[in-house]
Amino acid sequence: MKIGIFGGSFDPIHNAHLILAECAREQLGLDQVRFVPAKISPLKQDRLPIDDKHRSEMVRLAINGNSSFSIDSRELDRGGVSYTIDTVSEMKSEHPEAEFWLLIGADSLTDFKKWKSPSQLLELCQLGVMVRPDGNGAIQALDWSETEGLLPEALKPRGVGRAILAPTLQISSTDLRLRCREARSIRYQVPAAVEAYIRQNRLYQA
Repeated sequence: MKIGIFGGSFDPIHNAHLILAECAREQLGLDQVRFVPAKISPLKQDRLPIDDKHRSEMVRLAINGNSSFSIDSRELDRGGVSYTIDTVSEMKSEHPEAEFWLLIGADSLTDFKKWKSPSQLLELCQLGVMVRPDGNGAIQALDWSETEGLLPEALKPRGVGRAILAPTLQISSTDLRLRCREARSIRYQVPAAVEAYIRQNRLYQA
């Protein structure tokens, strides 16, 4: 079994998240993509996300209907700062036979050595790194130098990971929160069910 791990604040989840996950599922041949909402992101400790129950429900609404997608709430249940190594270690112990792929953006690859236990992380999973074409259609080149020297000799034939080609979509959770505060439209940027949930619960309003 091949399992993709897609972590993030998902505050809120939007259509770009879903398209990226589907690109990864298809190109890596994943059996599952697990969306893992972070309790507190190590890189975003200065801003707390909205209540866990809202983010969880929005993820459930967004992935409904895709049998390959699921939500994994262990980081919310664990509490505190969410470190990827803890999550991947737990999943690997639960499914030792599975092949795990950690889905990340190209920006995360550039500071990978700053993550907690990066060498141990590469022993447990491979990296699926999202790349997008630029304005001229050229594919962004990935700099894997941050992973040099981290992979044990025995695993070098397996490799660190591979690139996942994904379309360029200018959608961000930060902008969506701003739009909600300013009573502007978020239609077509989030699934309709997520948009309705945000409106019904008056999320992100001033």
